[in-house]
Amino acid sequence: MPSVFTVDPHSGVPIYLQLIEQVKRSVALGVLAPGEQLPTVKQLATDLTINPNTVARVYRELERDGIIETSPGRGSFIRANGGIGNATRAAEDVAAAAIDTAVREAKSIGITPSVAYDLFRRAIERWYPGHHQTEDPKE
Repeated sequence: MPSVFTVDPHSGVPIYLQLIEQVKRSVALGVLAPGEQLPTVKQLATDLTINPNTVARVYRELERDGIIETSPGRGSFIRANGGIGNATRAAEDVAAAAIDTAVREAKSIGITPSVAYDLFRRAIERWYPGHHQTEDPKE
């Protein structure tokens, strides 16, 4: 099975975190369906030209997070139970990673926390029209 994952060793983000984010994003978007088998550790490491220990770490962390389940001798699969909850959590993890990256970038170029808050608030207003600050932020 050809790999749908890619890594950029020059991105500044550790390779294992890139892969974790890509799997979670794929689950959240429905690209990877419950019960779908992931490539073997060896196959993914070969496809991406990375150390198999890196892929094994990714799979361990995804299993710990409840995104995949591994069956010795059978392989690693997207968890079938709790699909909606896992997909929602995966989507939140992906969004949190993107926000962390944006905040880290803003800080590195000298943006103050108050300006960062204002930029975030404006982005919320632009992408969630009609959402008011007094509303429950979980909605």
